[in-house]
Amino acid sequence: MRKYLCVKVGYLLSECHARGEMGQPEWPPSPLRVFQALVAAAAARNNERTIIDRYLPALSWLENLPSPIVVAPEGISAKFACRFYVPDNIGDKVAASWSRGREASLADYKTEKGVRPTRVPHQSFIHYLWEIDQNDQEFEKHLDAIKRSAQSVTHLGWGVDMVHAEASLIDSNEADQLNGDRWTITDDRPTIELRVPVSGTLNNLIDKHKAFLNRIGSDGFRPVAPLGAFRMVGYARSIDRPGPEFAAFSVLRFPDCSGYRAFDTTRKGMVVAAMTRHAASHDAIVSALGWSDEKKSNYILGHSEDRGSDHVPVSGSRLAYLPIPSIEFRGEKKSTVIGSVRRVMIAATGVDDGSLRSIARLLSGAELTMEGVDQPVAILSRIPDNESMIRRYTKPASTWATVTPVVLPGYDDPRKIRKRIFTKESTDENRIDVDEKRKLLEKLDSRIEHLLRKAILQAGYGETLARHAEIDWRSSGFWPGADLALNYAIPDKLRRFRRLHVRITWRNASGSPIKLAGPIFLGGGRFVGLGLFAAMSD
Repeated sequence: MRKYLCVKVGYLLSECHARGEMGQPEWPPSPLRVFQALVAAAAARNNERTIIDRYLPALSWLENLPSPIVVAPEGISAKFACRFYVPDNIGDKVAASWSRGREASLADYKTEKGVRPTRVPHQSFIHYLWEIDQNDQEFEKHLDAIKRSAQSVTHLGWGVDMVHAEASLIDSNEADQLNGDRWTITDDRPTIELRVPVSGTLNNLIDKHKAFLNRIGSDGFRPVAPLGAFRMVGYARSIDRPGPEFAAFSVLRFPDCSGYRAFDTTRKGMVVAAMTRHAASHDAIVSALGWSDEKKSNYILGHSEDRGSDHVPVSGSRLAYLPIPSIEFRGEKKSTVIGSVRRVMIAATGVDDGSLRSIARLLSGAELTMEGVDQPVAILSRIPDNESMIRRYTKPASTWATVTPVVLPGYDDPRKIRKRIFTKESTDENRIDVDEKRKLLEKLDSRIEHLLRKAILQAGYGETLARHAEIDWRSSGFWPGADLALNYAIPDKLRRFRRLHVRITWRNASGSPIKLAGPIFLGGGRFVGLGLFAAMSD
């Protein structure tokens, strides 16, 4: 069983003013900040004001451990900033004015700064978990020193960020039961980057302290160099799922590219997806990539040919083709309305190895052909990922709603309950009373909710997101201009499954809204543009 050195920190005033490398609010506080607090506490505990000595071996051992896991409550940025007026560092100019007999005041040179602290839930704790190697023979002799240092920690962040702390040894079962968001190290598009100590951080802190004590000498003032011995490590939570890799294209008129070629969202959206998929699987593109027929079949077409069966779905990485309806401003009040398809997006599901970017480069300028039409009907043109309309489908947001309906991944009424409720019975004895009807409708709603949460899991989102998402559904759209879900063209093989417009507000385990990046596409038809969500205002 794994063992962890756990440093537990609690804020007394439920506020944190810590700032990161670029001055942005830092939450959770970085492991480097905790290490600095332990060093300062160890020195103060033994009154080692000039050089740290007694706790040096334990702290040197700690800085060489792998970067810790951080379990922290959700930090919420304060709604309003406090204004401070900080004197500028221009004392030499003021003193020069005084020496010439002129009037001058430091109060005339102040910079306005807005401080927005991070609010921390009352009586909550941050836990820093350093995993201990089972073969580490030095741990036992250093644990007591780390515990005593932690007991003397008084601040974490600014001077007003008073805390209490303690250190202990816990096992993996105890670590799993800690409350809060679990921040783990990741190299795949991390949510935040935190500073962590490295070998040499302790010596750098000691040298920095010596330089501070000797900053004024016979040769004048010597500035203290900032701390340099640390590294930046990417962290993310399980709920911080980054949006899929994608490439966006505008759909232009053929042959002169004189403007957008618009397609009706309800009836032709799936046609745009099919034409884009066909263009991506063209022999010229596959040949330029040097791919085999198997790679083309799996990654581009999304099926594997198996003897005795047709179009077996691929479980690994594959492409989804997403027609993008324009979200337009119309009317005197400029309300947003779902319009026609003028753009298309290709998104990679699963872990992409860079193949999507290679295809996107070759697809720019490709012709889209429609079955039964002699000449091409449109041309693809690559557009930036941050194009304003594309951002409506990719920017981080907590609330999302469908522009094309979600096809449920299963039967919503396998026992024909709906038929029993709404079929008119000719005799009184066969009619359903009000209470029974209510219970049957609740069963239907429960089944639909189960299938929608199943669709979230199938799309690769974690159990936490699927369980705590707030979900609403109906046949009519949540966006003005969205057609009834029943009217959208879908593949024949999906017609037996119900389709619904859906609105989702993503929440964490504590019920607070969280923002996810897009594109988000769910349900049985998600690879051909059905179940596509757009970000709503939070």
